Amino acid sequence: MAGIEQRVLKISILATALIACSAIGVGLCAGSQSIIFDGLFNAIDSGMALLSLSVSKLLVKQPGRRFQQGYWHIEPMALALNGSVLVILCAHAFLTSLDSLMQGGRELAFGTALLYSLAVLVGSGVMLSYIRHMNRNLRSELIQLDIQSWLMSTLISAALLLAFVLGYLLQGTPYASLTPWIDPAILAVLALALIPSPAMTVLKAVKQILRITPSELDREITGLMASFRERYGFERFSHCVAQIGRGLFVEIQIVLPEAMNRWSVAELDQVRAEIAAAIGREGPNRWLAIAFTRDPRWL
Repeated sequence: MAGIEQRVLKISILATALIACSAIGVGLCAGSQSIIFDGLFNAIDSGMALLSLSVSKLLVKQPGRRFQQGYWHIEPMALALNGSVLVILCAHAFLTSLDSLMQGGRELAFGTALLYSLAVLVGSGVMLSYIRHMNRNLRSELIQLDIQSWLMSTLISAALLLAFVLGYLLQGTPYASLTPWIDPAILAVLALALIPSPAMTVLKAVKQILRITPSELDREITGLMASFRERYGFERFSHCVAQIGRGLFVEIQIVLPEAMNRWSVAELDQVRAEIAAAIGREGPNRWLAIAFTRDPRWL
């Protein structure tokens, strides 16, 4: 799975870099700030995808002496950095568009801009479909972020195409004086519309970095252990749960009843196996520790 994930990310990086270079070149030739914004958005996204690829390679490495619990914590850090950079870019683009609007807008070569946005819309749509298809089985957080980026790129291209078609049609009409406002106006709308998605990514990643336990995950483990407590008569139990990137960390402490004093290690191991099976998600991304005791102070 890791090899497929890395291959998908490499293809995405190449496609994003191609669009970024094309957008910056076309934007400069056509005099379009919104196209240049699209290029910068894709250029930053390409750089962040390279970072994601590096993180993907780290996540399949075995834990070492310095990182004995693996490298899962690096994934939300990469996501937080990616989202933060995109939020800053969107905020800067919005301020730039306001400045341009206050100065009366700017002239734009609508024909060139229209052809560019149409080509990128088709390319982005194809990439979005491909990556979504590949991630149905992978369920990778890194590729999911990439899907969001391609979705945003597709929406940007669609919005640009509609705006440039409108501007092209207005040329030579009594409303031609409105055309200088189209480019900064669409840039302002795009910047505001795009901010929430990377902002939510940053919020989710920061929660994982701070090891804030998701409520639904906490309820899931609590309910599961309550059923085992009723089944085996455990006196008490406590747990600690965290979701960090794709890594699931679960620690459970159980106070055994007096009736289980003479249970063998093999019998307790069987109970441990039943709890592990009920939790599920077995694999290299699950870190599970289940301890048994008769002394409540170890909870």
